[in-house]
Amino acid sequence: MAETVTTRTLTTGPGLLASLDPLLREWLPRQRWFAGKGRPVTGFSLVAATELLPAGGPLGLHHLLVRAHQGAPHQGTLPGDCYQLLIGAREALPPHLAPALIGHVTEGPLAGTTIYDALYDTRPAEVLLEALRSGARIGALRCDRDPTQEIRAGLVPRRVTSEQSNSSVIYGDTFILKLLRRVVPGINPDLELPLALAREGVRRVPPPTAWMQAELGGEPYVLGVLQPFVQGAADGWELALRRLAKDEDFAGEARALGRATAEVHTALARALPTTTLGHAHMDPLVAGMVERLEQAAQAVPALRPYAPGLRTAYTALADLAAEGHTWTAQRVHGDLHLGQCLRSASGEWSLIDFEGEPARPLAERRMPQPIERDVAGMLRSFDYAAHSAESPAPGWAAACRAAYCSGYAEVSGVDPRTDPVLLRAFETDKAVYEVVYEARHRPDWLPVPLSAVRRLAASDPS
Repeated sequence: MAETVTTRTLTTGPGLLASLDPLLREWLPRQRWFAGKGRPVTGFSLVAATELLPAGGPLGLHHLLVRAHQGAPHQGTLPGDCYQLLIGAREALPPHLAPALIGHVTEGPLAGTTIYDALYDTRPAEVLLEALRSGARIGALRCDRDPTQEIRAGLVPRRVTSEQSNSSVIYGDTFILKLLRRVVPGINPDLELPLALAREGVRRVPPPTAWMQAELGGEPYVLGVLQPFVQGAADGWELALRRLAKDEDFAGEARALGRATAEVHTALARALPTTTLGHAHMDPLVAGMVERLEQAAQAVPALRPYAPGLRTAYTALADLAAEGHTWTAQRVHGDLHLGQCLRSASGEWSLIDFEGEPARPLAERRMPQPIERDVAGMLRSFDYAAHSAESPAPGWAAACRAAYCSGYAEVSGVDPRTDPVLLRAFETDKAVYEVVYEARHRPDWLPVPLSAVRRLAASDPS
């Protein structure tokens, strides 16, 4: 049976947060989805707090939006990121919830309880589904749903363990709920674009079934999206690695994936406004690419010998714009790679996770872009897969890259390779980003983007 959602907005929010502060300072930076790693947390401020289950019972459940402030003492407190936390409170944790432990509270409204990340627990997950199913209004929280899709009560939840920048719960192999951990005010493309595609009848993207937002200060904060779960689907990245391990061809799948990408792009261009990018628009775009390259070369010495060659990718694009060349821009995925693609048991490809690159400002993620940005991300992903294999397979990557572009052209009528200057600039920008990321987080992987850097730096900009 699903939990009944009985709620009230907390009046003890500040006192609650003060009592949780020392526990959150230790726990939050250890989470995979915490964006401010490497900088100390200097304090918290409460954005919103809602009691989903009363603390007096065997299980208390609190929904918190908390801003984590960071910065060295001599810099002062910097404006912090806002995080969505679902805090469970029990007298003691059963053994199966030990990995979810946050700590033991000694003062404040939850004194004497043990608090933990409630997404590890089935009962809080049931509460969330019931709130979405019933279209609940819970303090600052607001749940909406597509009335044409049925949500059965009592679906058994299970947490997805392969967490990335967000958290997910699967309900009865019927739905998957993606909860955004770092939240920002405004219209989130992870809800906006799938809704637009659903209105266009696109089947390549699971349509939102229900979603949860907070209305604060007149701005919406998208907190979570419930979508149909693609049963038996294979993650594109894992599927590619399995094919590589068996020395099997992936070009056919890459071609099909190119067609799927083009279908989504074509529908987005129908559903949402497009624009034309000329000299005035391309100048700041190119300047941003050059700035990122210069910062990356300062941060990663191994990149410096290639910086002059990479810069030609950007100057070639700037030269085209100066000559009067224009490009069409539209809404795109924004962070497309094999891990954002699912292949169903019937062989159909779906695209997921339209949030864009979470580190970029929301306004930037919602800007129209040339489709080559998405294409470049996928081309880089094929290259990553090929170099992740036990025996690097650059020929495998080249075949996939060609097949993907050919498949894209079959649907759109335009092969992305016919604009090599724009495609090279976006692929270079992506490779530079990868170099910085790998140098900071996975130094053993640094040779993968550096191999692309060598190729791109030596490419003919014409």
